[in-house]
Amino acid sequence: MLASLRSGHTLAVYFALRFVASILGLFLLAAVLIFIFDALELLRRASDQDGASLARIGAISLLRVPQLMEQVLPFAVLFGAIAAFLGLSRKLELVVARAAGVSVWQFTAPALIVGIVIGIGAVLLYNPLAVTLRTQSDELASGLFGREQNFLLQTTGDIWLRQDGQDGESVLHAKQILNSGERLLGVTLFTFDRQGSFLERIEASEATLGEKTWRLSDATVYSTQGDPQTYESYNVSTYLTPTEVRESIAAPESIGFWDLPRVIELSQRAGLPAYRYSLQYQTLLARPALLAAMVLIAACVSLRVSRMGGIGRLILGGILAGFVLYVLSELGKDLGGAGIVPPIIAAWAPGVFGVLMGITILLHLEDG
Repeated sequence: MLASLRSGHTLAVYFALRFVASILGLFLLAAVLIFIFDALELLRRASDQDGASLARIGAISLLRVPQLMEQVLPFAVLFGAIAAFLGLSRKLELVVARAAGVSVWQFTAPALIVGIVIGIGAVLLYNPLAVTLRTQSDELASGLFGREQNFLLQTTGDIWLRQDGQDGESVLHAKQILNSGERLLGVTLFTFDRQGSFLERIEASEATLGEKTWRLSDATVYSTQGDPQTYESYNVSTYLTPTEVRESIAAPESIGFWDLPRVIELSQRAGLPAYRYSLQYQTLLARPALLAAMVLIAACVSLRVSRMGGIGRLILGGILAGFVLYVLSELGKDLGGAGIVPPIIAAWAPGVFGVLMGITILLHLEDG
């Protein structure tokens, strides 16, 4: 009895290590490819800019890659699990294990545990680190690409924001966001008086949100009453608070997992909709379930291969199922971010659906 338990534990550890190696290998390979393409793109954009050294561009891209890889993680788990299962099948290790009485649930359990542990680590540790590194990347790239900067990962694109202040209304346009929206680069402001008449256009390299004011650096003021004037520092009044700015223009992906509950609470206290931040928080919480669904899809493929053959067709089916699951998760994000569907349902539905689908298929294949 004890020997049987030890052998079962050894087999589970062996399977788990195979899955870890396969998933990690694919993840690192994807990271290297993304780094190369991203660095080449940034180098092309900055080729005619002062200070655009190869080392600086490489550092900017290297710091950006971890957050880019968060989108790749589910596919790394899917393809890594498929590769591990197929490797075990090709070497007849799964065949021998099943002949020895090991059920599909026993050799799938190590992969599931690995997927769930990776998901938990990705939420608690990897996501905050990726957000921090992305912030450092933006700081390092500050000013390098000029006022026309528009990062590849900039989810909101150019920023337009209408605001009110003590001096009247104004419309703000910015090219780049830093510090969750409290610092903007490449800023253009159009100001109006209380009657709605145009007053001036202000071009500034940087804007920092202070107490009821935007502090503009290196500002050039164009008005209808005289020649352009240049100021080292120029203030424009605003009633916006940091929370309102963050809710208006800061991407949810720019806020780490541990900071999201505080941002959600602040937004709700300010009477602002927090759908996007609640959705991001629930999406991160549901990531282990999504990765578990990817593992189960890979298990379905491997079991059918070992019994029925047709590796290429069945692998393609598994990949298509993974992509469908990913599309469903993206659709849920769109619906949840707009407030059409509750964030908790939009975030958890794809993962839960994938897990139930995988379990159903495995039950059918295993028990008929």
